[in-house]
Amino acid sequence: MPRTCEICGKGHQVGCNVSHAHNRTKRRFRPNLQEVRAFVNGGVRRILVCTRCIRSGKVQKPA
Repeated sequence: MPRTCEICGKGHQVGCNVSHAHNRTKRRFRPNLQEVRAFVNGGVRRILVCTRCIRSGKVQKPA
């Protein structure tokens, strides 16, 4: 299972580590994903969601 948000589809991005000598190596920027319980298709499931979707109210949590 890829580490992506199940609501917005946000995944990792690629960039470079840059040392003081300006050597560049590849690195990955990973999204802040949390496993939350949410209503999905009328039932409660555990899904991986980014914190932006949680904060903006796109995830409906059970009471």
